[in-house]
Amino acid sequence: MYLGLIVPAYGYAYFAPSIIQGLGHTSIRTQLLSVPPWACAFVMSMLVAIASDFFRHRFVFGLLPIAIAMAGFITLLVVHNHTKTQYAALFLAVMGAYSAMPILVCWFNTNLGGHQRRAVGTAWQVGFGNIGGIIAVYAFVAKDAPRYTKGYSICLAFICVSLIANCVYLFAVVHENHRRDAGQAKADATFTQDEKAHMGDLNPDYRYLL
Repeated sequence: MYLGLIVPAYGYAYFAPSIIQGLGHTSIRTQLLSVPPWACAFVMSMLVAIASDFFRHRFVFGLLPIAIAMAGFITLLVVHNHTKTQYAALFLAVMGAYSAMPILVCWFNTNLGGHQRRAVGTAWQVGFGNIGGIIAVYAFVAKDAPRYTKGYSICLAFICVSLIANCVYLFAVVHENHRRDAGQAKADATFTQDEKAHMGDLNPDYRYLL
């Protein structure tokens, strides 16, 4: 889930000025125009995080920003010679990617019970996910300017991977919660409270957050 969003997020972070300049703006104007998408992404990520915590739900609040990012990159991929539309698509791309990432990181970490499992799981998620930064570096190359067809296509493909992984993870946690509900009586008779306390999210009493 995280890797699928790191590629478009890093791709935009690395190459936003080049992309904006490719729309025909001067260097100074390019720097100025690169600020508003980041500002909007900050506001949206805060609102999404607050709403997700309020409703104690992660899937929908990760899915919607992913869809927004997907819409942005599709627009960038298919629309050419319309600078205002392309610039608006940059807003969608960065707002979606940078709003979904914190939700998905939090969702995975929240579902890891116990300090040891959470520490290892977080390190694995962030470490493996940041491989996407290497991919992003080679996605946008100067010879593809100003359309960056390959870069946008790669970003869109990884967003689709994140979307699919998001849905698979939801199915997995729902299935596991139902399985534990069905076997609750047997689990209560099998493990003591002390044993359950050291099992983390493997504790049969533990229910994963959706």
